[in-house]
Amino acid sequence: MGRDDSARPLHRIDRWLYRGGRPGRLARVMNRQSALAASAGLAPRRMVTLEVPGRRTGRRISLPLVVADYEGERYLVSMLGPDANWVRNVRAADGRAVLRHGRREAVRLEEVEVGDRAPVLRRYLALAPGARPHLPVDRRAPLEEFTRIADRVPVFRVRPDRPGPSYGDRS
Repeated sequence: MGRDDSARPLHRIDRWLYRGGRPGRLARVMNRQSALAASAGLAPRRMVTLEVPGRRTGRRISLPLVVADYEGERYLVSMLGPDANWVRNVRAADGRAVLRHGRREAVRLEEVEVGDRAPVLRRYLALAPGARPHLPVDRRAPLEEFTRIADRVPVFRVRPDRPGPSYGDRS
């Protein structure tokens, strides 16, 4: 199925911002601004800032993401695939992260099985126009087209993080 022809010039710009599957300098600046707006609760509700410790440095990494809602659950999707830094950092942190949109929310991100990703991916593309140039399927394509790419696009279910008792607790 073909791409959305009305947005092709913008798609080329979006792909240029993330050439090589990584954000370039301009994309990093724009991401910082978007992350600040999302953290403060000024961006649309579906935009959040993900905070996760860097897998090598341990320093907090913050970036804006779109939350896709589907069947009462919330999901984060990696438009840049499995090698995106945030995906590697989330995996290294055992899924523990913080989402911010006006307030901080400790969460556990659980990777969704490949066979369950297609409807979430379709919903994500409906909500995240900036992701459309990075995923090789039209947002109006049949579900089978999303199934075809599901193994290349990590999807994480957002769950509240309910930490167990701390070391040394007597309860």
